[in-house]
Amino acid sequence: MFLRVARHTNNLDKIEDFYVDILGFERLGGFENHNNYDGAFIGKSGLDWHFEFTQSEAKAIHSFDEDDITVLYPKNISDYNQLIERIINNNISFITAINPYWNENGKMIQDPDGYRIVISPLKAVISEIK
Repeated sequence: MFLRVARHTNNLDKIEDFYVDILGFERLGGFENHNNYDGAFIGKSGLDWHFEFTQSEAKAIHSFDEDDITVLYPKNISDYNQLIERIINNNISFITAINPYWNENGKMIQDPDGYRIVISPLKAVISEIK
């Protein structure tokens, strides 16, 4: 099974820069003026999933709550530390999660659209599965 998470945005360039330059994903492809939509596919090559971000004349109206999050698990502690360092170096603030689990097992930030993202060491997910 393949997975695409699609989301509309009001600032495609800013979202792409955030997910590629800060979070370390790759721009896998994109399109311009396809039925009045521009878009970018963001992910990692060779994997069975990616994000699709689109922009059009229709304004994105985001509706989510504090428990709507995307969780990213860097593969090792070195990757985790490098990602946290990039976040700090780009003056992105960490925020407190409403669910205390995420405060104990990661760091929460917001993307340019206000969606919450948790960066969690892979050891956290391994202990959840056991």
